[in-house]
Amino acid sequence: MSTSELPDIEVETETELDEDDHLRPEFIRAVLDAVADGNDEEARSLVEPLHPADLADLFELTPGEQRAALARAVASLLDADVFAEMNDYVREDLIDALEPHEIADLAAELDTDDAVAIIEDMDEDEQRAVLRALDPDDRAAIEEALSYPEESAGRLMQRELIAVPEHWTVGDVITYLRGHEELTTDFWEIFVVDPSHRPVGTCALSWILRTPHWVPVADVMAREQTLIPVDMDQEEVALRFQKYALISAAVTDGGGRLVGMITVDDVVHIIQQEAGEDVLRLSGAGEGDINEPIRLTVRTRLTWLVVNLGTAMVAASVVGLFQGTISRFALLAVLMPIVSGMGGNAGTQTLAVVVRALATNQLTSSNTTRMIVRELRIAAANGLSLGLLIGVGTFVVFGNRDLSLVIALAMVINNLVAGLAGVVVPVTLDRFRVDPAVSSAVFVTTLTDTMGFFAFLGLASLAGLGA
Repeated sequence: MSTSELPDIEVETETELDEDDHLRPEFIRAVLDAVADGNDEEARSLVEPLHPADLADLFELTPGEQRAALARAVASLLDADVFAEMNDYVREDLIDALEPHEIADLAAELDTDDAVAIIEDMDEDEQRAVLRALDPDDRAAIEEALSYPEESAGRLMQRELIAVPEHWTVGDVITYLRGHEELTTDFWEIFVVDPSHRPVGTCALSWILRTPHWVPVADVMAREQTLIPVDMDQEEVALRFQKYALISAAVTDGGGRLVGMITVDDVVHIIQQEAGEDVLRLSGAGEGDINEPIRLTVRTRLTWLVVNLGTAMVAASVVGLFQGTISRFALLAVLMPIVSGMGGNAGTQTLAVVVRALATNQLTSSNTTRMIVRELRIAAANGLSLGLLIGVGTFVVFGNRDLSLVIALAMVINNLVAGLAGVVVPVTLDRFRVDPAVSSAVFVTTLTDTMGFFAFLGLASLAGLGA
């Protein structure tokens, strides 16, 4: 049969998502209009084809005051997978509207790490009520996870894994996997443990499937493996996954016993979260989540703005030392913000590079000196280039040779200060176990503003401008 003889078949096209896999605005309006009209059946029929991640996006894109009505309309579709994909603040709003036993039902369906993510931000009384409603095994696992520090491997790991003794054969493993329905179904490798339940190796599923039944597991397992201490920070966990290209990794307690595993899907989320946090902390914008309550956003941003106000007063006090020079030569007041502003921009560039290098372990104590030298060379090159440009420009506009030389030298000096501060400040904070992404920008900006004003006005006084 030729293609021209084939019957016309109407192809159903996806209308919920656009070409970038974002929910279409008209689709969101259609769902919310159905909810507003009380037509819950239509709302459910529209939402039912959505992937759990897209349904979570729908709630995040819905105005806060309409989320409760949407949740009631599509309640039968709100399963644990949807809650696991939700933004923390949106999920918290919906969780607040549920009864403890309903939250417990959701938590029981989730992996331990996802259940902990739902319960950990609840008030203590609500936590206890939810934990009481859980089965004893689930309650014990979640309580143990909550006992570990926040953002640690213990909070991130899941307890559902496959572990077998090293004296088994491949056939024993396959029989075990097929004969126990309660085992987890989501895993990529099998952990091999000794009699004390300490991990001694791993077997990829592909090895198990392709190896004869009679072969001992000890003969096919990989003895080299990356073990994650239960108290390791999640950022360090992500770096290990990235460095060693891991799909999953065993988590061990203080005695070296296997207590859980971390999978790459959780680590991808952590990498995205940590990278975003560092960028936002550099600006003092807090978490930067558009679903964060306004009062929390105001409090976070205002705190850093007040700190910046104090540093601005420090810079202003330096200007006050030279008010006599400024009053005699008013052009200084016009030009000095250029020096401090360019220094601040240069410092921010260096700071961003250094904070990222620290976060990814590219910058360590072994190469700090080399990093400082590198950034000083870059700062010198940039400072000379900018100094030449601003010097020539100042001479062309104002025709004052001394003023041109002063601003050119000040630009070079402040760029060198910016380059040095952009490395030394975050590295020093990191040595004292202070997150360099949080407070480095304040110190670097203060140094570049202060030194910019001091260099420019000090050189102007030495040159006798306005005398």
